[in-house]
Amino acid sequence: MTIEKRAASDLRAQGRRLVGYAATFGTETRIADFTEVVRAGAFQQSIASGKDILALADHDRGKVLARTKSGTLRLSEDERGLRFELDLPETTVGNDLLKLAERGDLGGMSFAFSVAEGGEVWTGDRRELRNVVLHEISVISSWPAYDGTSVSARSRQERSSADRRIVLLDLEAAR
Repeated sequence: MTIEKRAASDLRAQGRRLVGYAATFGTETRIADFTEVVRAGAFQQSIASGKDILALADHDRGKVLARTKSGTLRLSEDERGLRFELDLPETTVGNDLLKLAERGDLGGMSFAFSVAEGGEVWTGDRRELRNVVLHEISVISSWPAYDGTSVSARSRQERSSADRRIVLLDLEAAR
């Protein structure tokens, strides 16, 4: 199973709580050599499954901020996207993120997912995500993953969906 990461930038502090959107619907994003868009409903099954989903700092599993199992992370879909509320812990990481959020210095949000069976539709070099397995959301302290990703330095190649996943893994390994 390939776990992919994507970025968004809507995040704000309310007391010791961070709220915003980890993903927005209908926004096209350039990923490697293809364009991707998340469709409304893509996260519904993950949210409804009751599976424990984490909130992390910078996709670091050693920096757990909240989780759905404990109720410190709440996720929902609305017309705009994947909405979240997370209660920051009183830890060094939690305190640092709260201060950065209050100052407006955080880079945004990101989410890690894998594609559910039949959850993507490819039309040429355009991918629609319709059903994904959400693993975690992350508060990104600098720049969100894949912001401005480009492969313009090399020639365009026809790629299968399996080849595209390899490019994503190569990009992740390079980070």
